[in-house]
Amino acid sequence: MDFAYDARTNELREQLLAFMDQHVHPAEPVLAAQLADPAREPWAVPSVVADLQAEARKQGLWNLFIPGEHGAGLTNLQYAPLAEITGRSIQLAPPALNCAAPDTGNMELLAQFGSAEQKERWLRPLLDAEIRSAFAMTEPEVASSDATNIATRIERDGDEYVVNGRKWYITGAMNPDCKLFIVMGKTDPTAEPHRQQSMVIVPRDTPGVTVKRGMTVFGYDDADHGGHAEVLFDGVRVPAENLIGEEGTGFAIAQARLGPGRIHHCMRAIGIAERALELMCRRASERVAFGRPLAEQGVVQDWIAESRVRIEQLRLLVLKTAWLMDTVGNRGAHTEIQAIKIATPRTVEWILDKAVQAHGAAGVSQDTPLAQLWAGNRTLRLADGPDEVHKRSLARRELKRYR
Repeated sequence: MDFAYDARTNELREQLLAFMDQHVHPAEPVLAAQLADPAREPWAVPSVVADLQAEARKQGLWNLFIPGEHGAGLTNLQYAPLAEITGRSIQLAPPALNCAAPDTGNMELLAQFGSAEQKERWLRPLLDAEIRSAFAMTEPEVASSDATNIATRIERDGDEYVVNGRKWYITGAMNPDCKLFIVMGKTDPTAEPHRQQSMVIVPRDTPGVTVKRGMTVFGYDDADHGGHAEVLFDGVRVPAENLIGEEGTGFAIAQARLGPGRIHHCMRAIGIAERALELMCRRASERVAFGRPLAEQGVVQDWIAESRVRIEQLRLLVLKTAWLMDTVGNRGAHTEIQAIKIATPRTVEWILDKAVQAHGAAGVSQDTPLAQLWAGNRTLRLADGPDEVHKRSLARRELKRYR
């Protein structure tokens, strides 16, 4: 593996860093003001995001995440340092570049498994950021860490599918621009466990779809990207052509969707860690306690040194994983994808915790981004599979070599 960025990556890095300095970081207080505006439509994404999207598209910084004909044609290895940069302003930069979850995963899913009609009707407007979407998999009544538990039913009735179920923490579903749900449910509960599930596209305005309430994450509503919702599907009827792929392939499609999603989260999380370390260093240089700057206190120096070491370790593992995904495919990189999903949120959580500690009361306030960054990053230890599920799978794979 060559550790140097290629010419294309270096060019895009320089362009993106300039975009961040000139447009994204100055827009952070604008975002805060717009989110706090009592006249704002509930859950609507603030207009500053659309302004940034227009500028990013003009500069060609658009859909960098998706390979092939639909995006910038970058490899995972080329995209990794760019995604990391966007993580430094996680609320603004990913959506500004149309590179924010859950739309990224839904676009990849539709590009890989969608029919020609589904791509034209749904993928194209998502690529153009004309609409938003949600991925409805997690349920409150079952342990969704085991996706075979999914209880939502998708039953064939003539030329239609009928959907009944309850989902929650459906990211983006509170956004008024969210026009479709990709819903995972069971079409055949009697089949082999990993062949029971299917996926269908459900337009938001379909009768029987109820977005019941917004869900908070440690008290944050995440309204900057459309929030998270509890959604009910009660006798929802959609045309049979809304099925994605074939019946019984829902579990496999979910795994194909979640692999790239996991590494994208980890790429951005490294940027979050860099932002946290920068804030910690600035705070340590400015504050005096017990007659000396915090930066001269041994314990704070230990936090800073440990943070740098851990970031460099994470970055190398993520880059190796991206390289493997490019060279041997997602299945060949399965171990590394799980390893980064375990290591990255946990390590970034540690760095954020130390940055909060260095800031004292300010670290848990709304005056720094640290508290919200911590809340969002802590959620990553559950999203796309909890730590324990990935560790279980990794351990089994290791043990198999000795049996």
